[in-house]
Amino acid sequence: MNKITGKVWNFGANIDTDVIIAARYLNSSDPEHLAKYVMEDADPEFPKKLQRGDVIVAGENFGCGSSREHAPIALKAAGVAAVVAPSFARIFYRNAFNMGLPIFELPESLEIKEGEEISIDLDNGKITNNTTNKTYDFIAIPPFMQELIAAGGLINYAKAEMGRGDK
Repeated sequence: MNKITGKVWNFGANIDTDVIIAARYLNSSDPEHLAKYVMEDADPEFPKKLQRGDVIVAGENFGCGSSREHAPIALKAAGVAAVVAPSFARIFYRNAFNMGLPIFELPESLEIKEGEEISIDLDNGKITNNTTNKTYDFIAIPPFMQELIAAGGLINYAKAEMGRGDK
């Protein structure tokens, strides 16, 4: 996964985990169940409009609120390929990587408009707005976090590491 290309969905600043997946749906931790309700309180039609591979572009402090892991799980299960924002709440940042959801810090994120298509080049640290041809440099992801994303999350990473240790 060196490049992500998808249609953009915009959300504002301070999107908390209860907006990402409302507490009323947390009676299950099944990713497919959670995916049906992702971002529903921000846009009731969003789960129906979202296509696998789309990208959420938001304002600052995305994922604030409670520390629930359900938020990145729901986004990933719904098919969100990545989230781009100027900043992320600290616990959401770590949970996203642990769950294998790629997130990218981009101060100019809100210049990218809903419906536009972007490509995220992980190898070169660039986000290109394919609609406007504007290119941005995103804040580098630490190498270990890149490994977590490549593995699909912390559990897959740990399983792979255990397998290497047996040989």
